This record gives sequence, structure tokens and C-alpha cells, in this order.
Amino acid sequence: MHDNQSGNDENRLKAVKALLSPDITRDEVLEKFVHLAAQALGISGSFISIIDDKNQYIKVSRNFNLKESAREVSLCRHVIDGDGQLVVQDTLQDSRFTFHPLVEGEPHIRFYAGVSLSNLEGLVLGTLCVTDTQPHTFSDEQLETLKSLARLVTSFLDAWNLASFTDLITHLPNRPRLIRDMQQLAVSNPDRRFRMILIDCIDIPQAYELSRTFGIAPVENLLRQIAGLVSARLQLQPDDMLYSFAPGRFALIQPYFGGYSAQSTIEVLTKLKADLADNITIDIDVYAGETEFVSRDIDANEVVRQAVSALHECIHQNGGAMTFDHAYDSRRTEDFLIMNDLAQALKKDEGLYLAYQPKVCLKTGKTVGLEALIRWHHPERGELFPVDFIPLAVKTNLISVLTDWVIDRVIIQLTQWNKEFELIPVSVNVSERDFSRAEFASSLASKMQAAELPTSLMGVECLENELITESDVAINGLEALKAHGFIISLDDFGTGYSNISYLQEIPLDVIKVDMSLISRMDSDSASRIIVRSIIQMLKELDYTVLAEGVETEATLSLLKQYGCDQIQGYFFSKPLPASDIEHWLLQK
Repeated sequence: MHDNQSGNDENRLKAVKALLSPDITRDEVLEKFVHLAAQALGISGSFISIIDDKNQYIKVSRNFNLKESAREVSLCRHVIDGDGQLVVQDTLQDSRFTFHPLVEGEPHIRFYAGVSLSNLEGLVLGTLCVTDTQPHTFSDEQLETLKSLARLVTSFLDAWNLASFTDLITHLPNRPRLIRDMQQLAVSNPDRRFRMILIDCIDIPQAYELSRTFGIAPVENLLRQIAGLVSARLQLQPDDMLYSFAPGRFALIQPYFGGYSAQSTIEVLTKLKADLADNITIDIDVYAGETEFVSRDIDANEVVRQAVSALHECIHQNGGAMTFDHAYDSRRTEDFLIMNDLAQALKKDEGLYLAYQPKVCLKTGKTVGLEALIRWHHPERGELFPVDFIPLAVKTNLISVLTDWVIDRVIIQLTQWNKEFELIPVSVNVSERDFSRAEFASSLASKMQAAELPTSLMGVECLENELITESDVAINGLEALKAHGFIISLDDFGTGYSNISYLQEIPLDVIKVDMSLISRMDSDSASRIIVRSIIQMLKELDYTVLAEGVETEATLSLLKQYGCDQIQGYFFSKPLPASDIEHWLLQK
């Protein structure tokens, strides 16, 4: 990869930077080398210097007080810029150094001998030196000893770096090596097109679970087997490089043309099996995500991020293989930013507010309840509705923070209204994650009791109905809410294929027929038949039936004929702020 001087210079400076970074264990070994040099050569002072393009840094030393100097005034510069060695038996007798600032001033160098330190790639990183404030003779034999010690130092540093860039389990190059090699590609092959493929064989949670069950050693052996199988199946070419990216996850870098794609990688690695323990063989499910890049155009870490994004989306969709999609990635970035902003809005209690939509009894025309709906006035994006952020929040713990915020604000509002109005129930939307929280029901009941409000004034509307039926913990949470006297509603009934089972598994009071059915009733006879049948069935099961999304008088008339109990929709009122709801309640 090192085919030009500028590339060598850049790679040398990167290696220098790595060597200058603190590493206590490594530097303790280097200190032993400088002590050994001083003792073996009979010179009181010794040091290892690291030199970049501007400065000399004394990495470790013995009886030598200098810590740093400009490169141009360092004696070690003559070693690096010369033939790799320099012996000055008396600096005052050498015209190059007689008036040198490090000779005339601290550290008053009178004797100096130094040899270069080069890594495996032949890049000179610094020097190993012995020095004194008194002149010394220095034989050829002593110079050879100093060179031998320098070779020991460089061998140690090469081995140390090799260990730092090698995965200890699979013995493949590791992720730091991947980043370094990609950075070097930007120098040696700046215009060439490459492809990175991330291959997932065992995800990290699965690896942890296997370790918990079988122990570390069998899992490490499994990972070694998988690495060997992947490498053997891929039959890598000289320009291809396979890396251990994480436990059970590998990265493949190869020229774009003529190599594998994520899909062909999956095909080659299909039906992988590996032995975990005696008589225990596991099937390896392989996923692959890929991205392409031209080295000079993109940062190595960004390439890795893109490949990780493609792989994780592939795993999420159970799709086998996926290529990085810039448009999708932009949406994911936007989603992340929205969730980050929501977390800040909740923390600072800024921008979020509630709107209330009335629920009206079809027989009497009276308002019998309200639904509290979250709204968000974003400082940059403007007005955001629940559809803009709730589907994102339910995937994270943030939904529980948001639920608590809504509940607390509703209780405050009910307490205020209690002084002026005859109270009606207010319902809040609650997710499966909330129902599964320990003590959620008792905590909500305690909040109502502290506000001196009956639990019957708080309705709970179930989001994510399918997830709820799959969770015994969530079902238990709903039963606890029911036992405390809260009104339980099922949202969006009539969509999907498993709604009927909800009626048997979830303790319910109110069923809300989904607006997608209600909105088509005026123009679609099939929707009318479905809605009529649903209402008839639910009434026979003794549920209160509420139709969502009622917008026309024709729809209202049909729902009355079908025996629907309550309606909610723009025909009566859009969601209103609390002040307008108060006016509404006074009128109604």
C-alpha cells in the first residue's frame, strides 16, 4: 500500500501518533529497555524519542531531563534524516553541535549516540539513544549493541501493535485494524472503488446468552470455528481482507468489481453449521449488509456506519442481505433526531401540550368523555401530531416517560375542572410497554387517590393490541387496572386479522371501531356491512361501542341505525385545547 512518499509520510505520522498515545503497560516495558541500554553500554543517560514533522518527544528516559523539543534542534533529527545512526563522542569538539542550544543549555549534552527505530513497514518513528553530560569514547562493538537493543525495541513494538490489531479469539485482524487499513487505502488507492460487507453470524445478545448457558470457552471455540468456516467458504483473493468486527460478526473489504455482494455472500455462506459442545451443533443464520465507497471521498468511520446501518436493517427485516440506502438512512437519522428532541422536550417540559376530543352519546347527544391527545410544538419543525413521533417512541423507553407526562397533566386538568364542571372521564393512550411496567396500575391508582379523583374518571386506551395479547405481563397489568376501576378501551378494532382474539384475552369495557372502516361507510357497501356486523357482535357481547372518525351526517345516521353507543370525530369536534373544551362543556 506504500507506493509514494506522501503516503509514507502520512502513514508514519499516524504510527507516531499511535505511539505517542498513553499506554501504561507498553511504556513500562519501554522504560526497561532504556535502563538496559544505559547499563549495557555504561552510559548514565538513555531515552527513546518519538519524532513527528514538527517536534521531538521523549517517550521514556533514564537520567535525562528533556521532555520535548522542536524537531529542528533535536540531535535525533540527524539520525532520522541521515543513515539511521549517529555517534558524537564530544559535542564541544563537533562543529555541528558546539553552539547547539541542548549542548550550551539544559540538558547539557556532551556525549550522544543514537540509532533509528523502524516498524515492520520500514517507517522510522524515532530513536533509541544514550547520552551523558561528559564526553565518552564509543566503540563499534558498543554501537552494534545499541543497534541490537533498538531491534529488540522495534520487535516489541511491532508485536504489541500486532496484538492491538488482532482479535485474540479468531486471530483475524480486528476493527481498529480495519479502520487503519481503510485509512491507508485512501492514500494508496484514493480513486479505486471498494465494497464493505458486514457479515453477522451470531449477534452479540445471542453470544452472551450462549456464554451464560455453556460458558466462555465453548463460545470462543464456536467463534473460532465460524471464522474459519467463513474464511474457507469465501475463498478470499489477494486483494480481499476479512476482519473480526465483533463477536460473531465479520467485515469483508474488497474491490467493488469482481467481488462478492451482500446477497452472494449469503448464498455462499448458506447452511453453515458449527459445534458448540459435545452433541450440540447449531445452525448459523447469516445476514449481510453492504456499502460501497471510494477511499478518498469518505471517512473510514462513516463507511463502517453505513455498513452497520445496512446490516441492522437487514436483521430487523429478517431480510438476509441489504445494501445501504441513503434515503432510508436519512429517514432513520431524522427519526433519531426527533426522538432526541422529544427527550429534551420532556426533560425541560417545553413544547408538549394536550388536546381533548369529545366522545358523544348517540342517544342523548351529550358529551360522555374526552380523549387526551398529545401534541408537540417543535421549535424548528413546527406543529407535530402523534403520528409523527408516537410510532418512534413506542420502540423505546421514551414512551413510558411520555405516558407518565400525559397522565400527570390529565390529572392536573381533571383537578382544575373538578372545581367548575361536572366531571366526565378522560382517556389516555397507553402502550404495551407501559402495561408491562411493574406497579403501573397501582401507581396510577395512587395518583388518582392523591388528587381525590375516582379511578372511573381515567380511561385507558390500548395501543399495540397484538403486542399486548402476546405478553402475559401486559395482560396482567390490564387486569390490575380493571381491578382498580379504570375504564379499559380497545383502540382501532376492525383492522388486521386477530382482533376477535383480543375480546377473549384483554379485559375490556369499550371497543373503538377503527376510523378506516368508518370513513368508508358513505361510499362503500362492504364497509357498511362490516361495521354493522361488528357493532351487532360487540353489542351482543355487552361492550360499549364507539365509532372513531365520524365526519358526515350520513355516517352518523347509519351508526344510529346500527345501534352504536358513542361517536368521536370531526362531525362533532376536532381535538381542542383545554380552554376551548371548557367552553364546549358549558355549551353541551
